[in-house]
Amino acid sequence: MFMRLTPGGSTPENVTDASCYFVIVPTRCQALQAKQRLASAWHLRSEAMDIEKVLALYDREQRIEIEYPGMKKQVLPHVVRFLRPAPAMSFILYSQMDDSNAAAVIEEQVTFIKGRQQPFEWKIFSHDQPADLPQRLTAHGFESEEMDAVMVLDLSEAPAPLLQEPGADIRRITQRDELGDVITILEKVWGGNFSWVTHRLGDHLEIPGYLSIYVAYVDDEPACTGWTYFHPNSHFASIWGGSTVEEYRQNGLYTAVLARRVQEALARGYSYVTMDASPMSRPIVTKNGFEILTYSQSCKWIPEDH
Repeated sequence: MFMRLTPGGSTPENVTDASCYFVIVPTRCQALQAKQRLASAWHLRSEAMDIEKVLALYDREQRIEIEYPGMKKQVLPHVVRFLRPAPAMSFILYSQMDDSNAAAVIEEQVTFIKGRQQPFEWKIFSHDQPADLPQRLTAHGFESEEMDAVMVLDLSEAPAPLLQEPGADIRRITQRDELGDVITILEKVWGGNFSWVTHRLGDHLEIPGYLSIYVAYVDDEPACTGWTYFHPNSHFASIWGGSTVEEYRQNGLYTAVLARRVQEALARGYSYVTMDASPMSRPIVTKNGFEILTYSQSCKWIPEDH
C-alpha cells in the first residue's frame, strides 16, 4: 500500500441514503412525503458527484482557504504558499497562471525558494495551468515525483462494507506517547526514520477535533495504521498514512481501518473524504467507492547542502 503522509472539514448538512425511503407507508400523504424526500436525496446525490463542481469546491476549500497549524500562509496574486521554519519543507499548494505570466511567476517563486535554502515542494494538479507546468519546474531544477490520483468518496454513497463494524481490533490513538505503535508500523513498511511522527502528529493530536489516528492490532501487535485530518469550515476530510505490515496483508486490515475513518467522517457531518492514491492503492479504494477527482504531482526543490 502506498502511503501519503501530508494532510489536506466541517458540518455540512447530512444527506440520508435514498435507499431508506423504499418503505411501505400506510397513507397517501405519507407516500407523497416519502416520494419527495426520495427525489430530494437523489437530486443531492447527483449534484454531489458532479466532478466539476466537487473539484471547484476542493480547490477552494482544500487548496486556497485551508490553514495548517504551525505554518505561515501567504496568499499572493498567483500562488498560495505555506512556510515552515527551516529545515522543514515548505510548499506551494495552489497556483493560478497562464502562458502570459507563468515564466515570470515561476522565476519569482524560484528566487524566493532559493533564498530560503530549505526543501520546498510545488504541488501540481492535472487541471492547473499552464499544462506544461511540471516541465517548466523541472527546467528550474525541481525533481518531479510519481503522479497520484486524488480520489474522492461521496459519503452519502459510501458502500455497505465501509459502514459495517470492522471485524478487527482497531484502536484510536489519542495521546502523543501512544504514537510508538504508529512509528513501528511505518518503519517496518517503509524503512527509514519516522521519529518526526511524535512531534508533528503529536502536536496535531492536541488540537481538539483536528486529527484522528487508528491502529489495527493482531494478537496485540501493531499491524496497520491510518489517520484523518478534519479541517474546519470544509466539506472534506482527508485520509492519510494507510500502511499495513507485510505479514498482516491480505487480511482486510487496510479496509477495516479505512472503514473506521469513513464512519467517523460521516458521523461528524462531512460530505466527502479524499486521499492521494498511487497506482498500487488505487484499485483497493476504487473497489470501495472512491472516484478519481484529479491527479496530483509533487515537484520538489532540494538545496545542494541537503
